[in-house]
Amino acid sequence: MVSLKLQKRLAASVLKCGKRKIWLDPNEINEISLANSRRNIARLEKDGLIMKKPTVVHSRNRVRERNAAKSKGRHTGVGKRRGTANARLPFKVIWMRRVRVLRRLLHKMRDAKKIDKHIYHALYLHAKGNQFKNKRVLLETIHTMKSEHAKTKALADQAEAKKSRARARLAKRALKEQKKSEQ
Repeated sequence: MVSLKLQKRLAASVLKCGKRKIWLDPNEINEISLANSRRNIARLEKDGLIMKKPTVVHSRNRVRERNAAKSKGRHTGVGKRRGTANARLPFKVIWMRRVRVLRRLLHKMRDAKKIDKHIYHALYLHAKGNQFKNKRVLLETIHTMKSEHAKTKALADQAEAKKSRARARLAKRALKEQKKSEQ
């Protein structure tokens, strides 16, 4: 059998690919062996005796299917886990997400004038100190604080009204006494 090493090398150079991608027609070996220049190789390529093989397909279909299943929660059991829980989803990341959610809620409520700056500051520090597990707990705390605030304000208003009534009564009595003393 004739060695076609030279022809394969020249064909790879002409077709701008590797030697492994070159296909030489096994029925036309004699004609191909006569080609010893790039021009001859190019002519043989035009005639279809030498061809560039198509690129080998490396399908990602199986990977895509597996990732789709993983997104549904398959293939993620205890036996498939290599890293620690902290390595897979760091505690710090969970903490940052939670605190950002709580702080965002506090900012929104303060900007909407639903809470005053004093309640905001107290709750901000509570959130920083890990007092709230989630948004629901924070909202419950806000409602209780607001109701307590309203209650104390109402009581203070009542006390103030009582005092003002008492003052008015005293003033009236003093006026009466003064009138009496004048007569």
